[in-house]
Amino acid sequence: MQHSNIVGGSTAKRVINCPGSVALVNKMPAKPSSSYANEGTLLHDTIAEVLERDTDIEKLIGKTYEGVVLTEDLVERKLVPALDALNEVDPEGVMEYAVESRVGFGDFLPDVFGSTDLLGRIGDRAVVLDWKFGDGVAVEAEENEQLMFYAAASMRTPKTAWAFEGATEVELIIVQPPHVKRWTTTVERIKQFEQTLAGAVAIALKPDAPLKNGEHCRWCAAKPVCPVMTGAVDRALREKVEALPNDQIGHYLSQADLLEQWIADLRQLAHGLIEEGQALPGWKLVNKRAMRKWTDETAAASFLTTVGVEAYEEKLISPAAAEKLLKKAKTELPADLVVAVSSGSTLAPETDPRPSVLQIGKVLAKAMGKVTA
Repeated sequence: MQHSNIVGGSTAKRVINCPGSVALVNKMPAKPSSSYANEGTLLHDTIAEVLERDTDIEKLIGKTYEGVVLTEDLVERKLVPALDALNEVDPEGVMEYAVESRVGFGDFLPDVFGSTDLLGRIGDRAVVLDWKFGDGVAVEAEENEQLMFYAAASMRTPKTAWAFEGATEVELIIVQPPHVKRWTTTVERIKQFEQTLAGAVAIALKPDAPLKNGEHCRWCAAKPVCPVMTGAVDRALREKVEALPNDQIGHYLSQADLLEQWIADLRQLAHGLIEEGQALPGWKLVNKRAMRKWTDETAAASFLTTVGVEAYEEKLISPAAAEKLLKKAKTELPADLVVAVSSGSTLAPETDPRPSVLQIGKVLAKAMGKVTA
């Protein structure tokens, strides 16, 4: 486990602003990994290997993680700019650094720890750097709670304290290709943050820890069950939009993104629960619309060429495109060349006429896990 289930770097802002979220999040089922998260892990692992072992990045093209492949495009768009950013941070190449270090607070905050991307030291300046490979929300370095968490934890970790010993300043850096965000602060500011974090953790561990919504809710796994969030949704549903005064419209618009994220997370949670075999009254999973695909591309190309249809554009044309061309040639498309394949399941009300998807694979795996445990 790389991150604490109390608070880590990526959750520090949320826990400080909403201590009650800790207990709620720990009750939630684990979210399935996404292709975006897997790509981020692949890029982090690759850049760590390049920096730790001085590996030629070109030799790592083709490396995979959970089905995601390191391509030339990813290297050019993400990794090369990220590595180039180090030249801006350390133009003379004198920085001592360590990558992928586990850091924690020891007895000061038991069970609170995380993993840093890069810690360094240049002269009297300690450096804490974090790679952000996502294309979504831009992340700022100034007063960044995640980086201050890593700095404070690193100062308390014997193996990483060297980066801060005698330092007069601490530079926090976000590298989010192609951007580099930098903010220089003091050791005293990091220690102030540490006290704020400790206070939040102490409150979070109490049974009546308070909940508060805000920007920090964006990545919170407990949004679908959070009383504060569900209360906001209930209030919004009771309002008649056309009767709202202008100032109230402005207020609701500022909350719109948060409510949309709540809805998306609620749907994802429901989908996951039904996949695990749990009953959700009024809802089921159904197959998404099936898309027709070739059963055998070589046979399909051979057939189309035989009847005088151009089978390739950049790649073999789709069954739908082939059917249109075959109509002109007054030729039927052989049924055995095509199969309809659904891309997955989707949530639907029980009244939906489509049949429920059988989740026999996951249910059976879960049952076998109990038998063998």
